[in-house]
Amino acid sequence: MRAGIISLLAAYVLSQFYRAFLAVLSPSLTADLAATPQDLAAASGLWFLAFAVMQLPIGTALDTIGPRRTTASLLAVGAAGAALFASATTIFTIKLAMLLIGVGCAPVLMSSYYIFARIYSPAAFATLAGATIGIGSLGNIASSLPLTAAIGAFGWRETVWALAAITLIVAAATALLIRDPERLPPGPNGSLRDLLRMRSLWPILAMMTVCYAPAAGLRGLWIGPYFTDTFAAPAATIGRISLFMGLAMVAGNFAYGPLDRLFGTRKWVIVFGNLLTLLSLFALTAFPGDKATAIACLIAIGFFGASFGLVIAHGRAFFPPHLMGRGVTLLNLFGIAPIGIFQVATGQIHASVPAAPYQAIFIFFALTTTIGLGLYLFARDRTD
Repeated sequence: MRAGIISLLAAYVLSQFYRAFLAVLSPSLTADLAATPQDLAAASGLWFLAFAVMQLPIGTALDTIGPRRTTASLLAVGAAGAALFASATTIFTIKLAMLLIGVGCAPVLMSSYYIFARIYSPAAFATLAGATIGIGSLGNIASSLPLTAAIGAFGWRETVWALAAITLIVAAATALLIRDPERLPPGPNGSLRDLLRMRSLWPILAMMTVCYAPAAGLRGLWIGPYFTDTFAAPAATIGRISLFMGLAMVAGNFAYGPLDRLFGTRKWVIVFGNLLTLLSLFALTAFPGDKATAIACLIAIGFFGASFGLVIAHGRAFFPPHLMGRGVTLLNLFGIAPIGIFQVATGQIHASVPAAPYQAIFIFFALTTTIGLGLYLFARDRTD
């Protein structure tokens, strides 16, 4: 099983890379295909929406056919999407490619979580979940300065062709190395409807909706156009700032992992961390034209906005074993779908507020985080 988990970690590195690489590719796509910020927002949104739509069928697949076939088959679709991206000559093709890549990346993290929930102790889940995202966030780092260097050395199309080949190789590795946990017989309540009837999950789902959205949206898309338009930053500078934010996200995921056991609470660790994310968003809103403040706030959002794994651990504590696959993918659906919706929405905000487009985007993320955090205050704490 260890080799299978390593292959899943490699796949999750790719997933993190693909969700963030448009920020660095934006100058190239603008120059070659006349892509606008709205086009890139829509393309990024399609990745997240495709990723999210796949979560419910993936949950059923994990509980029925297991993570090996689920991950390998869909990751091959992602490789095809990357190949389509590399050969694209229109914005429509870029959007279609991002949709296919989103489908391919959709099962990776949840397959890991399913295996963790089935074969490791419940108390270790949050640490394993955080470590997985932390290691996977190396893909986020790779999509910053290293991607900038690769594009400069080889060109953006050649770089993405190489990524398509790597994705196909990793898909084959998952097919060969993953070992499915022993299948459980169905329990007395075996449907998604049973999960949604659990009122203890509702505030957690509200937190899932907003906990990752600011970091994913800003790092994955807006950091590039923001620094280009506001500070006339060249591609190399955008790559460095993206790298700093990516490193903060890696550190944040590792930091959140053991804190529930250290403090004896999941809820209040999540509340405190997301409150600091909110304060960073307000600071970014107040001083959008100050470069040093912007960099500091984005790094803080990357670090404190990394509670995703711990929020999933909070929700997982309420799931019966036979619904584990559907449970974790339901949480992931609520964590990923809003990012796609928010990317499209912020693209429209950018176009609708030409006088201060980025300040309006920061305000949007601050308001949605405030709402989700307020609802989460009603959650019932639970640790393992």
